[in-house]
Amino acid sequence: MKKAKTSKFFAKNAQLLIPLIAILLLVIFNLIRDPSFFSIGISANNRGDPVLQGNLVSILNGASELVILAMGMTLVTAAAGGQDISVGALAAIAGSVFVKILKGGAVTGPTVLLAFLACCVAAMLFGAFNGSLVAFFRIQPMIATLILFTCGRSIAYWINGGATPTVESPIINAIGSFIPGIPIPTPILIVIVMGILFGLVFRFTTLSLYVQTVGINQGAARLNGVNTVGIKLLAFIILGVCCAVAGTIGVSRLGLINHETLLINIEMDAILAVAIGGNNLGGGKFKMLGSVLGAYAIQMLTITLYAMKVPSTDVKAYKAVVIIILVVMGSPVVKNSMSRFWKKLKRNHPAGEKEVA
Repeated sequence: MKKAKTSKFFAKNAQLLIPLIAILLLVIFNLIRDPSFFSIGISANNRGDPVLQGNLVSILNGASELVILAMGMTLVTAAAGGQDISVGALAAIAGSVFVKILKGGAVTGPTVLLAFLACCVAAMLFGAFNGSLVAFFRIQPMIATLILFTCGRSIAYWINGGATPTVESPIINAIGSFIPGIPIPTPILIVIVMGILFGLVFRFTTLSLYVQTVGINQGAARLNGVNTVGIKLLAFIILGVCCAVAGTIGVSRLGLINHETLLINIEMDAILAVAIGGNNLGGGKFKMLGSVLGAYAIQMLTITLYAMKVPSTDVKAYKAVVIIILVVMGSPVVKNSMSRFWKKLKRNHPAGEKEVA
């Protein structure tokens, strides 16, 4: 009975194997290269508060925006059977709205909250625009979001009149770095909150079931009373909220909005995180934890390359090689081959069989 439960557990979580293997290999490689690579220390920041530091903290902190976008991208991929390539541009728009509101007066707690809500509304509207093209007009997601991918950063540029205004405030600094008295970087805490929110939504609603149903067979879902258009729209709107959160973190880290560089090219990493996480890029079943692990694997690879003194111009090339290997390992062809090999191995060596002397 115990063995059957174990087999069922591994079968249920098989798609997490690729990101876990990737992270494990990177951990082993770094420990061999530098045994102190993952050591965590405590130092004082500019205000004199004790904060955590180290490569592990840098990985968890640096991946925050990517993890949040990967969560939203997972829903869109599962529901629409395609990817949104405009998330970086949409995060820039949200960040511009955030700064625009803050520059209108004194930066206080209520003002920051108002600015965040405003950028969420803006990102949700643009997300709804993308979702409408996909759900109503049945345009392939990557083509539909190409519009905002192309013009989104120009819109972000117009919002602040072509300027790159700075925002100096202890509150903004706390969002992008550390809350006084708490040694853990705030972006990591925001990721935890987002993860809890998604977990509660999946636990107490049927969103996860409906998203997977629409992604697997839209016609059958419609016949069973599922509002397929509404589910796709909702997935893009939720991704819009994720873009707003990521944009807010990005702006708060820098203390300014630069529409050209804010989260540049992050959409590609978000898509790769979903793929490395073992999710089907054609839609259907998904496991959000896989995308989260995929995002951390990408960030760990990036930090590893920088620690090895790889020039920043070469980092993308090295990442591409490793990511190709990971994606091929997680491809249906390789998975099916490994599954057949494993079944054949079990037939040749059945459990409990005793060798005869």
